[in-house]
Amino acid sequence: MSNSLHEFTDSNFDAEVVKSDQPVLVDFWAEWCGPCKMIGPVVEEIAGDYAGKVKVGKVNVDSNNQISMQYRITSIPNLLIFKDGGVVDSIVGAVPKQEITKRLDAVL
Repeated sequence: MSNSLHEFTDSNFDAEVVKSDQPVLVDFWAEWCGPCKMIGPVVEEIAGDYAGKVKVGKVNVDSNNQISMQYRITSIPNLLIFKDGGVVDSIVGAVPKQEITKRLDAVL
């Protein structure tokens, strides 16, 4: 993972995402998920592009099922955009980078 890409877990999710003072893009993914692997490099690019403006990170649903269940993650990849502690947008499936950046720009 790049320096600007965070790893969110059941134990740090509240502090890192819910209580963040900037918008957060969270990528719910799994190692065995083909579309997740396709979108992974895009999420990493976005982390670099939006460094300082948006916190970007990933949640492995296999090892963090508490947070995955809390946000009712049933399909992956699932990107949630948080602002002021709540979910303001979600994107399910592998989508083009410009779709994700368009949604992030709308939140900024």
